[in-house]
Amino acid sequence: MDGNGRWAERRGLPVADGHREGTRALRRTVEAAIDLGVRSLAVYAFSTENWTRPADEVESLMEIFGETIERELPDLAKQGVRTRFIGRRDRAPEWLQARMAALETETAANDRLSLWIAFDYGGRAELVEATRRLIEAGLRPEDVDENALAAQLYAPELPDPDLLIRTSGELRLSNFLLWQLAYAELVFVETLWPDFGEDDLRRALADYATRRRRFGGR
Repeated sequence: MDGNGRWAERRGLPVADGHREGTRALRRTVEAAIDLGVRSLAVYAFSTENWTRPADEVESLMEIFGETIERELPDLAKQGVRTRFIGRRDRAPEWLQARMAALETETAANDRLSLWIAFDYGGRAELVEATRRLIEAGLRPEDVDENALAAQLYAPELPDPDLLIRTSGELRLSNFLLWQLAYAELVFVETLWPDFGEDDLRRALADYATRRRRFGGR
């Protein structure tokens, strides 16, 4: 979900306004995904590298995450959305950690759509932590395979994505789900995230539907 800052700058608004508009785009997109029959949706909300942004922007982002949990996500929960957070939490404010945990508990029984929110997440950090867990578990080298490593990821039950959509014209993965995206189809769009909506999602899915997925075969 990229382009919040540029969206705000083009309108002469504070960056925080762009992030808040981005939360509205998230709700809009999740509702569109429900209507289109999508069962699992992962979004990149805050990366391990985002901590290097100006302190006031990071503080605003924490507040906006809290607002999103309080205002946007409960309505999605009523529509059957189960929310899970993946990544680290220990560096987030305690009040935000509590809200995240409460939302996960409250939506645990929902099964219409699984919404995975990557927070303080980095694909490389996830692989490093998974490797550490394998070592701590005392696995022998011959017992380490893809299944063993995958079981130690932040959310082993997260299905490998079929499709990655990146907004705002950026053409890179930016450390997102590096293990899980191994065979995902990629779609890059020029739309800034706050302007993203159902039509954009429909076009991306239509593009995906034309792809022939071979997973390394013929």
